[in-house]
Amino acid sequence: MRWVKSGDVRLAVYEEGDPGKPVVLLLHGYPDTHRVWDEVAALLRDRFRVVRYDVRGAGASSPPHDRRDYGFDRLIADLGAVIDSLDVPRVHLVGHDWGSLQGWEALGREGIGREGIGGRLASFTSLGGPGLRQAGDFFRNGRRRDVAAQRLRSWYIGAFLLPVLPELAWRSIMPRLVSRTLRRGEGVTPRPGHPADTMAADGRNGLWLYRRNMPDTLGDPGLDPRLPGVPVQLIEPTRDPFVTPALTAVAGRWAPELWRRKIVAGHWVQRSHPETVAGMIGEFVEHVEGAPAGRELGRARARGAFGGRLVVVTGAGSGIGLATARAFAAHGAEVVCADIDLDAAKQAVDAIGRDLGGTAYAVRVDVANADQMENFSRNIISEYGVPDIVVNNAGIAVAKRFFDHSLDDWRRTIDVNLWGVVHGCRLFGAAMAERGQGGHIVNVASLAAFAPSRLLPAYSASKAAVKMLSDCLRAELADQGIGVSAICPGFVSTAIARNAAYPTESMREAAVRGLARRGYPPERVAAHILRAVHRNEAVVPVNLEGKIGYVLSRVSPRTMRGVARLSAVAENREIMGNDRSYRRR
Repeated sequence: MRWVKSGDVRLAVYEEGDPGKPVVLLLHGYPDTHRVWDEVAALLRDRFRVVRYDVRGAGASSPPHDRRDYGFDRLIADLGAVIDSLDVPRVHLVGHDWGSLQGWEALGREGIGREGIGGRLASFTSLGGPGLRQAGDFFRNGRRRDVAAQRLRSWYIGAFLLPVLPELAWRSIMPRLVSRTLRRGEGVTPRPGHPADTMAADGRNGLWLYRRNMPDTLGDPGLDPRLPGVPVQLIEPTRDPFVTPALTAVAGRWAPELWRRKIVAGHWVQRSHPETVAGMIGEFVEHVEGAPAGRELGRARARGAFGGRLVVVTGAGSGIGLATARAFAAHGAEVVCADIDLDAAKQAVDAIGRDLGGTAYAVRVDVANADQMENFSRNIISEYGVPDIVVNNAGIAVAKRFFDHSLDDWRRTIDVNLWGVVHGCRLFGAAMAERGQGGHIVNVASLAAFAPSRLLPAYSASKAAVKMLSDCLRAELADQGIGVSAICPGFVSTAIARNAAYPTESMREAAVRGLARRGYPPERVAAHILRAVHRNEAVVPVNLEGKIGYVLSRVSPRTMRGVARLSAVAENREIMGNDRSYRRR
């Protein structure tokens, strides 16, 4: 520990690690001190020269004589004084909370320290949202719904701007409240150093961070939110109660070199997930220093609604699966096209590359085969990484009455339609949960999941099971930041009718003609799938009959059973009128 002078303030600076390695400067937020970084610093010090300091008025650093001297001008001067004291040309800055806000502001300033900003900051990693300049533009020009949601989360800012009352709160309830929030809200056990013994005083002093910077910076439309071309890594804790995803997303508009990554964690992510945070910081710094980008880091820079995401789609050789694979690829995702027909999967991959300029990989797998699915998931994770999105789409149909179903009909239908989904959810879902960065699972069910049919007992039973499995998984995986959606299309113009098993060929021809006349393309189902992932929707009935069936199944199940009985009359006439064996019965 040593002291650095900045104006009338003495800053307590702490160093560890190899002096010859690149400098990683960790900047804490409010109401923390440098000790909030203890776990991350311990993980980085063997690879870097790690520097931390207590900001003015926090921890061991002295407060300014004039409490108004907490404006960004003073804070950026402190940062420059610390960098000047290191005697290195460049540093890699990492900021959390108010440390992050200082970093964003430093990027937007003309200069920092002895030289211009381009020569001092090699990179910047932000744990949280964008800076106040970018947030100000968001509040002025963002969608009203998004702005309103962020204002609700930012209620405490207005409270901190009040006179006297916040100081009284920090002298009484606030220290206990912060400790309880850490323990109950974040799952983090308080330890020596965090929260700091000085937290009550730090909290009172730090109120002036808000009072001096929030009104001036957020409310000034003349401040330019654009940033220079410094590499920026934005690590988004998906459960941060203070920052909405909409606010975080605006960083991509202003940072020309942005890598965006997510961790399923709360506000104090460096305390709850130090290994993940340290790994992301270290990988990013080493890449900026010249090392090749790893798979995950490389994807973090991709653009598009699903840019950089790895998506696995089963049954991707045709129909809904093919349309879904193409839709994700069109929005920037890398897609694994899996199908039991390898030639069809290869054709899908070729079309994605030729028509969309996308990246896709063809793999053969029988989703009903547990061993093949084990090998499939293991190979995908080893070669391409843990998928961000898995679409369990592969399915088959048998269109016969119950007593005409053989045991093989039941086994094959359940194996593909249900066990295929179970395998995909179990294998890839476990990898998503272990990675700790969230994800999404899409299970393609059907209108048949809630609309009984006397001609589709095995198919309907399997799809109803898929829907219920999706509901169960959604509840179980929510804490892991993994969404689960059940997609329930009505009649869609795909090859499923032609490939289904029927008691008569005339019924096959009639079903094929019926789906063709319905004219609902699989591309529209794919659009619903992408929207379900984006919005994290639970159950998505698709097209008119799907939506009507879903509503009736909830409002009047008896009506649905009546419709099934009436449809059975027409089915029986079709069967008996076109098949002599049935007429003889």
